Amino acid sequence: MSKKYTVLIVDDDKFLLGMYRKKFEHEGATVDVALGAEEALGKLRGGAKPDILILDIIMPNIDGLELLTTIRKEKLVPEASVIMLTNESNPEKIAEAKKLGIKGYLVKATLIPSEVVEEALKIANLKT
Repeated sequence: MSKKYTVLIVDDDKFLLGMYRKKFEHEGATVDVALGAEEALGKLRGGAKPDILILDIIMPNIDGLELLTTIRKEKLVPEASVIMLTNESNPEKIAEAKKLGIKGYLVKATLIPSEVVEEALKIANLKT
Protein backbone atom coordinates (compact mmCIF):
# COMPACT_ATOMS: atom_id res chain seq x y z
CA MET A 1 0.00 0.00 0.00
CA SER A 2 1.51 3.31 -0.99
CA LYS A 3 1.79 6.22 1.40
CA LYS A 4 -1.13 8.58 1.58
CA TYR A 5 -0.23 11.84 -0.07
CA THR A 6 -1.85 15.20 -0.59
CA VAL A 7 -2.06 17.26 -3.73
CA LEU A 8 -2.88 20.94 -4.13
CA ILE A 9 -3.86 21.88 -7.66
CA VAL A 10 -3.86 25.55 -8.63
CA ASP A 11 -5.57 26.62 -11.84
CA ASP A 12 -8.02 29.27 -13.00
CA ASP A 13 -10.18 26.69 -14.80
CA LYS A 14 -12.88 25.20 -12.54
CA PHE A 15 -13.62 22.37 -14.95
CA LEU A 16 -9.99 21.23 -15.05
CA LEU A 17 -9.66 21.49 -11.28
CA GLY A 18 -12.64 19.19 -10.86
CA MET A 19 -11.40 16.73 -13.44
CA TYR A 20 -7.84 16.51 -12.07
CA ARG A 21 -9.17 16.26 -8.51
CA LYS A 22 -11.24 13.21 -9.49
CA LYS A 23 -8.27 11.58 -11.24
CA PHE A 24 -5.90 12.06 -8.29
CA GLU A 25 -8.55 10.92 -5.79
CA HIS A 26 -9.03 7.81 -7.91
CA GLU A 27 -5.32 7.11 -7.32
CA GLY A 28 -5.82 7.48 -3.57
CA ALA A 29 -4.66 11.06 -3.07
CA THR A 30 -6.17 13.62 -0.75
CA VAL A 31 -6.79 16.57 -3.05
CA ASP A 32 -7.37 20.24 -2.46
CA VAL A 33 -7.85 22.77 -5.23
CA ALA A 34 -7.38 26.51 -5.44
CA LEU A 35 -9.02 28.67 -8.07
CA GLY A 36 -6.15 31.02 -8.79
CA ALA A 37 -2.98 32.12 -7.03
CA GLU A 38 -4.61 34.22 -4.30
CA GLU A 39 -6.65 31.29 -3.05
CA ALA A 40 -3.58 29.05 -3.19
CA LEU A 41 -1.52 31.50 -1.12
CA GLY A 42 -4.34 31.70 1.40
CA LYS A 43 -4.34 27.93 1.81
CA LEU A 44 -0.55 27.63 1.98
CA ARG A 45 -0.16 30.52 4.42
CA GLY A 46 -2.95 28.92 6.42
CA GLY A 47 -0.89 25.79 6.89
CA ALA A 48 -1.70 23.55 3.91
CA LYS A 49 1.23 21.16 3.38
CA PRO A 50 0.72 19.29 0.11
CA ASP A 51 3.21 16.64 -0.97
CA ILE A 52 2.59 17.68 -4.58
CA LEU A 53 1.85 21.24 -5.66
CA ILE A 54 0.56 21.54 -9.21
CA LEU A 55 0.56 25.01 -10.71
CA ASP A 56 -0.75 26.47 -13.92
CA ILE A 57 1.36 29.32 -15.27
CA ILE A 58 -1.27 31.21 -17.22
CA MET A 59 -3.64 32.68 -14.63
CA PRO A 60 -5.13 36.16 -14.17
CA ASN A 61 -3.65 38.62 -11.64
CA ILE A 62 -0.80 36.48 -10.32
CA ASP A 63 0.58 33.89 -12.72
CA GLY A 64 2.05 30.56 -11.66
CA LEU A 65 5.64 31.78 -11.79
CA GLU A 66 4.90 34.80 -9.59
CA LEU A 67 3.01 32.49 -7.25
CA LEU A 68 5.96 30.11 -7.06
CA THR A 69 8.37 33.00 -6.48
CA THR A 70 6.23 34.08 -3.50
CA ILE A 71 6.01 30.50 -2.20
CA ARG A 72 9.82 30.21 -2.33
CA LYS A 73 10.38 33.64 -0.77
CA GLU A 74 8.04 32.88 2.14
CA LYS A 75 9.43 29.34 2.42
CA LEU A 76 5.96 27.83 2.14
CA VAL A 77 5.99 24.05 1.56
CA PRO A 78 9.73 23.71 0.86
CA GLU A 79 9.40 19.92 0.79
CA ALA A 80 6.56 19.77 -1.76
CA SER A 81 7.22 18.48 -5.27
CA VAL A 82 6.24 21.41 -7.45
CA ILE A 83 5.00 20.55 -10.92
CA MET A 84 3.96 23.03 -13.57
CA LEU A 85 0.89 21.88 -15.49
CA THR A 86 0.25 24.44 -18.17
CA ASN A 87 -0.16 25.16 -21.85
CA GLU A 88 2.67 27.69 -21.63
CA SER A 89 5.41 26.35 -23.87
CA ASN A 90 7.68 29.42 -23.97
CA PRO A 91 11.25 28.17 -23.26
CA GLU A 92 12.01 31.28 -21.17
CA LYS A 93 9.07 30.54 -18.89
CA ILE A 94 10.14 26.91 -18.61
CA ALA A 95 13.69 27.99 -17.73
CA GLU A 96 12.33 30.45 -15.14
CA ALA A 97 10.20 27.71 -13.58
CA LYS A 98 13.23 25.39 -13.42
CA LYS A 99 15.25 28.11 -11.70
CA LEU A 100 12.51 28.22 -9.07
CA GLY A 101 13.14 24.56 -8.33
CA ILE A 102 10.24 22.77 -9.96
CA LYS A 103 10.42 19.00 -10.20
CA GLY A 104 8.51 18.69 -13.47
CA TYR A 105 6.91 20.57 -16.33
CA LEU A 106 3.85 19.08 -18.01
CA VAL A 107 2.09 20.58 -21.01
CA LYS A 108 -1.69 20.10 -20.68
CA ALA A 109 -2.34 19.92 -24.40
CA THR A 110 -0.03 16.92 -24.85
CA LEU A 111 -1.38 14.73 -22.04
CA ILE A 112 -4.73 13.26 -21.12
CA PRO A 113 -5.70 13.69 -17.43
CA SER A 114 -4.79 10.13 -16.41
CA GLU A 115 -1.32 10.66 -17.95
CA VAL A 116 -0.98 13.90 -16.02
CA VAL A 117 -1.67 12.03 -12.77
CA GLU A 118 0.72 9.24 -13.72
CA GLU A 119 3.51 11.68 -14.64
CA ALA A 120 2.96 13.80 -11.52
CA LEU A 121 3.22 10.74 -9.27
CA LYS A 122 6.37 9.60 -11.06
CA ILE A 123 7.95 13.05 -10.76
CA ALA A 124 7.14 13.15 -7.04
CA ASN A 125 8.46 9.59 -6.59
CA LEU A 126 5.09 8.37 -5.38
CA LYS A 127 4.54 5.86 -8.17
CA THR A 128 6.60 2.71 -8.33
